[in-house]
Amino acid sequence: MNQININKNSEEINILNSEIQSAVEQLDLLSKEIARIVVGNTETINFIIIALLCNGHILLEGVPGVAKTTMVKAVANSLGLLFKRIQFTPDLLPADLIGTVIYNPQTREFETKKGPVFANIILADEINRASAKVQSALLESMQENQVTIGSSTYKLEEPFFVFATQNPIEQEGTYPLPEAQLDRFMFKLSVTYPTRDEEKEILKKNRQNPAINCIMTKNQLLKMQDTAKGIYVDEKIMEYIVNIVSSTRDPEMFNLHEIKNSIQFGASPRATIAIFNASKVHALLQKRSFVIPDDVKAVALPILRHRILLSYEAQADEIKTDRIIAKILSKIHTP
Repeated sequence: MNQININKNSEEINILNSEIQSAVEQLDLLSKEIARIVVGNTETINFIIIALLCNGHILLEGVPGVAKTTMVKAVANSLGLLFKRIQFTPDLLPADLIGTVIYNPQTREFETKKGPVFANIILADEINRASAKVQSALLESMQENQVTIGSSTYKLEEPFFVFATQNPIEQEGTYPLPEAQLDRFMFKLSVTYPTRDEEKEILKKNRQNPAINCIMTKNQLLKMQDTAKGIYVDEKIMEYIVNIVSSTRDPEMFNLHEIKNSIQFGASPRATIAIFNASKVHALLQKRSFVIPDDVKAVALPILRHRILLSYEAQADEIKTDRIIAKILSKIHTP
């Protein structure tokens, strides 16, 4: 009986390794295709791919003109997914986002008119320009993959991703995202200025205006998501993840006295789940069927940076969450 189980486990591992190899090859092609349109920001694109395999949503922060919209469009087109862009403005209404019920005088019946949220990839452009009422309309779709219009609930087609952008330098006429909504985003990524060489490359590509090709199908993406779920995570790695997140809530327990007064509220259990899932995909991209501490460290920063609420003291001293997270990762014992 034991020999049968060993053979079965060995066969399952071989199948998983084969699926990982196939997934890495396809994802490499996807990265290269996106890079044909988007110059630079390689790390941002890698995290987008991780989020795609985790079914996670992304908040992109960057000044205008650094290709945030172009990047999301390139991802959608290379995957052949239905893409909708929604420009968030102060006068946007929840019905403009999710849809509404209208009366048809010809049939004398009420009909549901679905909004742009019924797509595979949603770009919520300048999300912090819309009111809290509109922002909260996204919550149900982001967490439950469903939308309620009137008295009816509609499931959204899988896969479903929300990419939201916000401008960090222009705060006039904006509404800060509530913590409950920020927590729904798996990653908060910074889209930076290109280097001088990258900017010259942008000019060349702008002259060529290259078209993007569809690299993989929706079903292939869904299959890769299942493959990522099969990556092994040891008990010690799980404890390591929990310790990292717990240290944001109770720094003194982990001898992090220097950051105690800098944190008002720590990360939620949703952050723990996000690190767990993202670590699996990071391991997959490294062609491994198991997670190591380096995978956890690689994904922790963009997952935690928007989930830690700084104290007034820290804000006054201009302490950044990235600095606090770096301190945590350097102090927590690595298994």
